[in-house]
Amino acid sequence: MPLDPAIAARLKRTADGLVPAVVQQHDTGEVLMLAWMDDEALHRTLTTGRATYWSRSRRSYWVKGETSGNLQHVRSVALDCDGDTILLKVDQVGAACHTGDRTCFDADRLAVTPA
Repeated sequence: MPLDPAIAARLKRTADGLVPAVVQQHDTGEVLMLAWMDDEALHRTLTTGRATYWSRSRRSYWVKGETSGNLQHVRSVALDCDGDTILLKVDQVGAACHTGDRTCFDADRLAVTPA
């Protein structure tokens, strides 16, 4: 069964059919990672409650934590006002980043120098 046509009609995809998905810890608001979804990945996420993404490098679907055990249990999914970004609020088990860090945004903080 495909993605609900009403949802599909709201999505604004890149040229290769993808929409960025921002992933956030549901109870703390911590931003965990950014991934990519197409219609099928979004459909799988909505119907299973497991975060499913499209890997641009492997050109295949992947369920977060399927091999690592670092699962993402989806609590809510929302589209932004333009339909060009998806927000997943999840309950993250273990590290969200493939490097083993809690979040993909832990490592390389940049200095901000206001003008």
